Amino acid sequence: MAASRTPAKFFAPLAIGAPEPYRQLPVKLERMIHFIPPHNAKIRAKLKDTITQVDVVLGNLEDAVAASEKEQARAGFVSMAREFDFGNTGLWTRVNCLNSPWGLDDITTLVAEAGHKLDVIMLPKVEGPWDIHYLDQLLAQLEAKHQIKRPILIHAILETAEGVNNVEAIAAASPRMHGMSLGPADLAASRGMKTTRVGGGHPDYAVVADPGLDKAAPRATYQQDLWHYTVGKMVDACMAHGIKPFYGPFGDFSDNTACESQFRNAFIQGCLGAWTLHPSQIDIAKRVFSPDVKEVAFAKRILDAMPDGTGAVMLDGKMQDDATWKQAKVIVDLAKIVATKDTALAAAYGL
Repeated sequence: MAASRTPAKFFAPLAIGAPEPYRQLPVKLERMIHFIPPHNAKIRAKLKDTITQVDVVLGNLEDAVAASEKEQARAGFVSMAREFDFGNTGLWTRVNCLNSPWGLDDITTLVAEAGHKLDVIMLPKVEGPWDIHYLDQLLAQLEAKHQIKRPILIHAILETAEGVNNVEAIAAASPRMHGMSLGPADLAASRGMKTTRVGGGHPDYAVVADPGLDKAAPRATYQQDLWHYTVGKMVDACMAHGIKPFYGPFGDFSDNTACESQFRNAFIQGCLGAWTLHPSQIDIAKRVFSPDVKEVAFAKRILDAMPDGTGAVMLDGKMQDDATWKQAKVIVDLAKIVATKDTALAAAYGL
């Protein structure tokens, strides 16, 4: 296992002139990470509207981009980063993996040409902290060279058995860590799982009810969640280290009911958002990952009762103190960000 930096060095910039690492991640709404192919002219033509509809736009350079189009996708990302004003919508990219022929050029080109706008680099197939350490050092050098004023964060995709085995060390590897996403398709292949689905359950992964009095009668079966264990393990690692867990892709665009079910399972387990690969999934992610109206109302009551966040009060028979004040502030802060993008929820939240 790779050694970690000492506490005294953990938040030190890794290159002279690189920006100071964040001590705490910025509070941002990231309900959906919306993937687009940057080399697709038709999709880029709609980007101005897409930016207003989603929380994160991710220019994808990796899977789903043919080898012959890798350089075109990279150039397309630079062009769209320069052309569009993303406002409070995040601008991310998923680069090619570190052992690919394109990964290094992806990183060096995008930081040089679009680093001032780039918020997060999503790194595929992270196997251990060594992958994060490499990218961490490289980004610091590139930021210093190109005078980038704020640190570009790293988001790891958990999509190999070795990555899952090392999830705790990955989460702790760098102050650049933004979070992690579950990559179910590659993870299924890495584990030798017998499914060709991209996310979601499988009808053969089920439990069967006990037989009734009529032994010949059909017995009810209940499909189980293939990803429950891995999502829980990822959430624990992320939350323990103050970074953000996300569900990844749901590949069946014809089954919105199953997509919403999978997103909601992940949300209940602690995920903050999910990938959206198709426009139809944007509203699903908005609905699932937005703060609940009743929770926002109660959180506002806590903040009103404890304006400076100290002491303790009783609300509806429950004690509220500085810890719940912090929880309430996170919810209200996120609701305020939601309100800037969603007028209906802004009204429901009273913001």
